Amino acid sequence: MTRTSAFAARVCLVIAVMGACYDAAIAQTYPNRPIRLLLGYGAGGAADIIARVIAPRLSEKLGQQVVVDNRPGAGSIIATELLARSAADGYTVMLANVSFGANPALHSKLAYNPLRDFESAGLVTVMPNVLVVHPSLPAKSPAELIAYARSKPGQLNHAHAGVGSAGYLVAETLQYDSGIKVVHIPYQSGAQAVGAVLAGEAHLIFVTVPTTLSYIRTGRIRVVAVTSAKRSPALPDTPTLSETVAPGFVVNEWHGMLAPRGTPKPVVQLLNREVNSVLTIPEVRERLASVGAEPNASTPEQMAEFVKAESERWKKVLRPID
Repeated sequence: MTRTSAFAARVCLVIAVMGACYDAAIAQTYPNRPIRLLLGYGAGGAADIIARVIAPRLSEKLGQQVVVDNRPGAGSIIATELLARSAADGYTVMLANVSFGANPALHSKLAYNPLRDFESAGLVTVMPNVLVVHPSLPAKSPAELIAYARSKPGQLNHAHAGVGSAGYLVAETLQYDSGIKVVHIPYQSGAQAVGAVLAGEAHLIFVTVPTTLSYIRTGRIRVVAVTSAKRSPALPDTPTLSETVAPGFVVNEWHGMLAPRGTPKPVVQLLNREVNSVLTIPEVRERLASVGAEPNASTPEQMAEFVKAESERWKKVLRPID
């Protein structure tokens, strides 16, 4: 080894040690002020419901308030860009969903790279989507709906919470698999999109169980199918698309916590540990189950691999829109 390379090696070692000491110091004092939890969607949607179940208990665990900050728009891209620009100190995190993995397949010029610009802090929940329709639509089963859509290509309106949202992705996947054509109508949140179906502005929507359950039970909208591999415990009489018209069709909503790239590893590990702890609380599990969500704790590494797989999946189904 030359004198120059030896010196460079010593410098690198010193930098590494300093970095480790810095991370350790942050971990000892973190958190010492409120934490902002970004959401890419408006109030009332699945992400908002999950966040407001998790945030109070996470506040208790961390000893600092976790403040939910709704930043809807562009299929969660607005919130994700904000996270990418935030300080990597653990005080701004995000509850990401299925859109995070799909947006790179839809947008060729994102201001961030989902696989390089963030730290995965762990998965939180997984939940099926349900296909619901306005009661005026004659279709009452998945087969009837597919047949009806095929007879009226481009005449059925589909509401969703923006391009890249879970509802949009499910509809795109079903169109890809079945050959039907529906017209997309974007809204700022799943709750607003459901409102459009309730008002008759749109014919159908794919949306998470909690956003629609009360309307299904009162008959204001009709549930046709669920998108998971198995039937939802919240809707045990509703068939899956997989068991009826689209074998193997599974598109679930998921939620996981992200932090900006460079967030100290001890902080990421602490967030992961406390989120996983929150998911073991019986009251939290019961509340999640009541809205059709299943706790889905993981390690940061497992979430990172999951996000990578999601990104590859959507590249096969979606075409860039810009």
